[in-house]
Amino acid sequence: MILGIGTDLCDIRRIEKVLTRFEERFIDRIFDCQEYEKAKSKLKPAHSYAQGFAAKEACAKALGTGFRQGVFWRDMAIRNLDTGQPFIEIKRGALIRLRAITPKDMESQINISQSDEYPYAHAIVIISANHIK
Repeated sequence: MILGIGTDLCDIRRIEKVLTRFEERFIDRIFDCQEYEKAKSKLKPAHSYAQGFAAKEACAKALGTGFRQGVFWRDMAIRNLDTGQPFIEIKRGALIRLRAITPKDMESQINISQSDEYPYAHAIVIISANHIK
């Protein structure tokens, strides 16, 4: 059962400008240490930040709240499996919201897909629920 779908398109050039003017403030507000280290290791960190920004926006939309009702940017962290596949680590207010929208006899699952083609980064998040086995 699908509980929510969210998508977001982010202009990488906008992130490049924000990083030029407000780098530390922007990063501290939106990303955690692991996300920062990942982006810093890239040849073009703005691409990584834009993908993460889009993924967090898409996740907040899929939760049905946006960044309201106790859901904040740093409640969602974008991670990668060893294969490179992205996943979202949900915590604090976003986790409370996820639990609230998940039926009691079910467990939630979050799927994410990210893509970028300069100057855009895109993410889609699908939150679904499956019966507990």
